[in-house]
Amino acid sequence: MSTDVKLLIDNQFVASRTQEWRDIVNPATQDVLARVPFATADEVDNAIAAAQRAFATWRHTPVAARMRLMLRFQALVRANIPRLAAILTAEQGKTLADAEGDIVRGLEVVEHACSVGTLQMGEFVENVASGVDTYTLRQPLGVCAGICPFNFPAMIPLWMFPMAIVCGNTFVLKPSEQDPMTAMALAELAIEAGFPEGVLNIVHGGKDVVDALCTHPRIQAISFVGSTAVGTHVYNLGSQHGKRVQSMMGAKNHAVVLPDANKAHALDALVGAGFGAAGQRCMATSVAVLVGEARQWLPDIVERARRLKVNAGTEPGTDVGPVISKAAKARILGLIESGTTEGATLELDGRDVQVPGYAQGNFVGPTVFSGVKADMQIYTQEIFGPVLLVMQADTLDEAIAIVNANPFGNGVGIFTQSGAAARKFQSEIDVGQVGINIPIPVPVPFFSFTGSRGSKLGDLGPYGKQAVQFYTQTKTVTARWFDDATTSEVNTTINLK
Repeated sequence: MSTDVKLLIDNQFVASRTQEWRDIVNPATQDVLARVPFATADEVDNAIAAAQRAFATWRHTPVAARMRLMLRFQALVRANIPRLAAILTAEQGKTLADAEGDIVRGLEVVEHACSVGTLQMGEFVENVASGVDTYTLRQPLGVCAGICPFNFPAMIPLWMFPMAIVCGNTFVLKPSEQDPMTAMALAELAIEAGFPEGVLNIVHGGKDVVDALCTHPRIQAISFVGSTAVGTHVYNLGSQHGKRVQSMMGAKNHAVVLPDANKAHALDALVGAGFGAAGQRCMATSVAVLVGEARQWLPDIVERARRLKVNAGTEPGTDVGPVISKAAKARILGLIESGTTEGATLELDGRDVQVPGYAQGNFVGPTVFSGVKADMQIYTQEIFGPVLLVMQADTLDEAIAIVNANPFGNGVGIFTQSGAAARKFQSEIDVGQVGINIPIPVPVPFFSFTGSRGSKLGDLGPYGKQAVQFYTQTKTVTARWFDDATTSEVNTTINLK
């Protein structure tokens, strides 16, 4: 018997009165785990109103108290990792080990939020003019919102609301309607940690709820992670309504492999980054560019991919779990078919993978294409599945040109033992996040996520120092104080004396 997912408004888990519901389905079994409501317009308004009421007092909460709240929250999340991972795997499909990694990477951002006392400091200069001091304050914006994708149901919410809230804002979160139960479990821990009423609120739904968050006059800023189509819509609509918007979107991440690379390390990294999480990562390595003699390593890539175990995420030893839905599987299979039609060579075909005991699961096995050209659909579109494309280049310059010609700019990697080649690559490559002998170069939280070009709209990333800039506004104060002995005269110029 499935249950109904609630809304979170003013620290109360509220049953929605909507007439529109969606089943939350286990991707490995098709079992219905719960129903999620598509919140009504009034329910979204109520959540935003709760956040607005809470902001009036939360903004004045001492920074030390906000930090202690995050310390309690991070301790509770860490203590509940196994339980959270089980929920996450059931509704999203990734392996239990990967689910725990999902949580831990988000938890690192919460830990960094605990140091907001130093991150939110302003600047001060004494005597910018005679007796005049100038200083800046970093103050919260108000009610902020987050719109999350399905592929990281713990990490992405933890990128968003802890940084916003610790900066003094209040928050309305919209998890993916495909797997919202992990976010609701995190909300339970937030309340247990002592989050005041209205500081964190959660609504569920589709486009209508997204549009309501983008247009509501009380929402000051929106953080989005997801597809390029939706991210562009959110950025445009939110910006038109005066919101700050950061939009992290699609990708086509390349890994350039030079022939002097450590072969075993490079191949293991390629296969792990290409097929982990069934390829459903915006930072997945989806294209390998083999340079020079490294092109001879294609059979080794195929063999490593062939050995990966496809199974339900709860089964021991699983490397590749199911994709999120039947619709996602159908789309991936359609793109694989287009690759064969357009002339790429299918080196490893994962379309007919069989998983005993899970006949209804949304499984696609590791798939490898060679002979890929830049105009093929498998290259121009983000497949978001366990499909690795292999391209070839004669030189490093040619490989760099291939990567820079692609419109996306989320992440890229190079595998080499040459410092000179690595330095040339990091200098000339036009991609926001570069890995050197690292396949998925997601920065640690005290840096910032820095995707670029077609992978990002907005100039600030979702965590690190850039997140503090995004979730605060700078106020500059210029002050002069007088004592009774100070002489004064009328000054009609703009100069301070």
